[in-house]
Amino acid sequence: MDDILLMAEEGMNKAIETLNDRLTNIRAGRANPSMLDSVRVDYYGALTPLNQLANISVPEARKLQIKPFDKSALNNIEKGIYEANLGLTPNNTGEVIFITIPELTEDRRKELVKQAKGMAEDARIALRKVRQESNDDIKKLEITEDEEKRGLSEIQDLINKYNKKVDEILEEKEKELMTI
Repeated sequence: MDDILLMAEEGMNKAIETLNDRLTNIRAGRANPSMLDSVRVDYYGALTPLNQLANISVPEARKLQIKPFDKSALNNIEKGIYEANLGLTPNNTGEVIFITIPELTEDRRKELVKQAKGMAEDARIALRKVRQESNDDIKKLEITEDEEKRGLSEIQDLINKYNKKVDEILEEKEKELMTI
């Protein structure tokens, strides 16, 4: 039964990690190099992740700087950013590319909060799925009724703990999004 509990906790940790990864893609009006993780650049015929072609830094709170390792890739990088459809406008200086992150409107902030809530709900669904699978595994074991109840109770305690983590993560992201 300990194996089942360990596997359940591992599955729940993965759900939390996935939630955190997905939430980093929601921008809160502040520059973050991970905003460009989805950008692919046509580099000598191969679609290459931007972070493999350039250093991405944050010189100011709302500005990204992209300094390519190979200056001949500047135009392709600029094109890749446009094609990624992130709503960002790159400014090419000939040496580096700057991207100014626009201020978020109130409506856009609310939209992003709604997106974050959807992602949190997806995480809760994943947690419930792990709980269901673990409960089924415990019920298949040939153990006493008391041991089964204890195992089911421990699984429920785990899911309560992880649901609380989801709530805390969501609350933090909401606060970040709604702060001007």
